[in-house]
Amino acid sequence: MARPEKVRLGDLLVQQKLISQDQLKFALEQQKRNGRKLGRVLVDNAFVTEENISEMLAKQLNIPYINLRRYNINLEQVRLLPESQARRFRAIVLEERNKLLLVGMADPTDLAAFDEISRILKRDIDIAVVTEGQLLESIDRGYRRTEEITGLARELSEDIGDTYVDFGALTDTVGMEEAPVVKLLQSMFDDATQIRASDIHIEPQENCLRIRFRIDGVLHLQTEADSKIAPALVLRLKLMSGLDISEKRLPQDGRFNVRVRDSGVDVRIATCPTQNGESVVMRLLRQDGGMVGLDKLGMPPDMLKRFREIIQRSNGMVLVTGPTGSGKTTTLYSALSEINNLDQKIITVEDPVEYRLSGTNQVQVNEKIDLTFARVLRSALRQDPDVILIGEMRDAETAQIGLRAAMTGHLVFSTLHTRDAAGTLFRFIDMGTPRFMVATSVQVVIAQRLLRRVCESCSQPHDPTPQEAIWMEREGFSREHWSGLKHGRGCSHCSGTGYYGRMGVYEMLEMTGEMVNAAARDSATHFMEVARGHMQGKTMLDHAIKEMKLGHTTVFEVMSISNRSEG
Repeated sequence: MARPEKVRLGDLLVQQKLISQDQLKFALEQQKRNGRKLGRVLVDNAFVTEENISEMLAKQLNIPYINLRRYNINLEQVRLLPESQARRFRAIVLEERNKLLLVGMADPTDLAAFDEISRILKRDIDIAVVTEGQLLESIDRGYRRTEEITGLARELSEDIGDTYVDFGALTDTVGMEEAPVVKLLQSMFDDATQIRASDIHIEPQENCLRIRFRIDGVLHLQTEADSKIAPALVLRLKLMSGLDISEKRLPQDGRFNVRVRDSGVDVRIATCPTQNGESVVMRLLRQDGGMVGLDKLGMPPDMLKRFREIIQRSNGMVLVTGPTGSGKTTTLYSALSEINNLDQKIITVEDPVEYRLSGTNQVQVNEKIDLTFARVLRSALRQDPDVILIGEMRDAETAQIGLRAAMTGHLVFSTLHTRDAAGTLFRFIDMGTPRFMVATSVQVVIAQRLLRRVCESCSQPHDPTPQEAIWMEREGFSREHWSGLKHGRGCSHCSGTGYYGRMGVYEMLEMTGEMVNAAARDSATHFMEVARGHMQGKTMLDHAIKEMKLGHTTVFEVMSISNRSEG
């Protein structure tokens, strides 16, 4: 096709009445100061969305606009353009069409990029407009490090031969970054970050070393390598996290930081001796992302409205419950960021600190030096706080200190591992906390789970399996309710899983006067009856079923919530 024409983006947006002249003037002044592209400045200031700009450019240039979230990318075609050039020019090869390569560009008016891409590909190209955010996500998926990781693992295995090398000595050598073990770890972290993995599992088996990533709560095999490279990997990770490299018989915990694609990642590491060697699990905590506003969590509107009112109170305890990995900390930090202002002193006590929130005082406990939750909490209460976040109620001492703080003029946020909202108060009582203290201190309990979202790119109607049909009939669904059910068939966008991302489902139990009276009575049965009445039609399962009917998640995912709720 012919080269695209050069257009003045700002003038076009004003002509289309997507922005005002004043907004354009403001953005141009900011652009002069920071040198960023005008479109990015407009989007960052919320004057216009990426979709608005892309659709307008497509119309003006008479070229297609492609929503990459609904587009099944051909990975072989993607790699025709080197990753560095794809990121530099904000472009991605999508497919071959009519003997031309279709290239998606975030800025189709960039004539120099168009010419350079044509030269690199040595082919005639056609262009389409894509949004920058979706483009970068697609580049992350399209240029995964799987082959590179497998190749580096093989190279490391060959270097080691039949004897193990002390890679710890590499710390003192020049060119350490060239060592295969370091390259392998770097590639592993790059790949895990690109595909949004929350954990990396390095597991020595009898005949191989298995590396798996947890994505959206589910483990996926990354690669299998020669088992003899396992000690070298574990040794390097222990050195990075300051663990005892001579101790291989006992579990160890540590943490370290890595730079991945110019952003920091906190890594929490746990080693465990197994029959075939030391197993390592690493939790990845992104420093530059993850925190979202309360309105982005997906709470039902009436629950969100009430929760926002409750967290403005000056005292009492706000609890968020659920299993490990259910998003409790994200919910708490969303609430904290909403009330974080100059007239509030906020102290958090965590293990580890998962989010950075400016304007707050964040303390990380360290059991090795006896810096326990209870000890830090006592100290925190002498710091004149208005709000305290306790990462987790782990024992009776921590629970009682937190509840007393809530009774004496502090707003306390914390988490517990319980199955549902109603059972939370009995968990406190089981820990030896006086019933009256629980009844009068707790303001609200939020219980939550994370369900996998159906991938938008490959979503299609779903007929329930026999097992799902039995469950749906038991829950009172008639066949006419089956029409909105969806599942993902698997595509390049979701790495063949049919799911992309997760959503929260919630239930909230507010401690009203009636609930306080029921909690103060020595009758668990009576309390549960009153609690069920308060949450009628508003449980986690009800919320999950609503999302299922809308096609946002699958019957399979909702059944997992149902089974946990009953078990």
